[in-house]
Amino acid sequence: MKYKNLFIDLDDTLWDTSNNNKECLKEIYADYPFHQHYPSFETFFDDYMPNNLQLWAQYRKGEINKETLIIGRFLKVLEPLGITDKEYILSLNKDFLKRTTLKTKVLPGTFELLEYLRPSFRMFILSNGFREVQALKLRNAGLEPYFSKMILSEDACSQKPNKKIFDYALINTNSKRTETLMIGDCWEADIVGAKNANIDQIWLNLYDEKVPENEEPPTYMVHSLKEIESIL
Repeated sequence: MKYKNLFIDLDDTLWDTSNNNKECLKEIYADYPFHQHYPSFETFFDDYMPNNLQLWAQYRKGEINKETLIIGRFLKVLEPLGITDKEYILSLNKDFLKRTTLKTKVLPGTFELLEYLRPSFRMFILSNGFREVQALKLRNAGLEPYFSKMILSEDACSQKPNKKIFDYALINTNSKRTETLMIGDCWEADIVGAKNANIDQIWLNLYDEKVPENEEPPTYMVHSLKEIESIL
């Protein structure tokens, strides 16, 4: 096997972001006055999530900064309550992020895969997530011992899929491009990003999505973490 170094995404690749964050949002809905406008958590969530995903897409492209993202995602659901105060929103976001660090659900097969990979590869987290939470999420979920280092977009001053963060990661992990493999769930951030940097990729395609039209397929594609063992 030519690979020696693995860059692995954290959110929704190992750490179960979708379910962990949804649990936190349920707590937020219960503890803040959202019920004054939203009759159920589901209506609140259906308003919050599409906006949040759109803001993250803009953040990946460098169209907005971190503060615009964290204010914008909660401003959308607070405005109907007549709440637009920036300090209130930042406090709410801080509370939300703190709650996320306490959630420990990981994707099925996470620990089995990491145990399988640990003897043969140097492993590094490569994430667009925020500095104040990613290390705590990794530690509290029991994932920290498997990784030599965490490379964050805030450290590289660039988000996946920009080539710059991958080049930064190669330099800061002393890894050769031809000996490195990126593993991630997000087509745009992880797969296109690694392609931009001429790094091979494994696309964790959990929901059987199609490769976007007119784009080259990934180096490898799997539908579960377990399948990665057959590649590596």
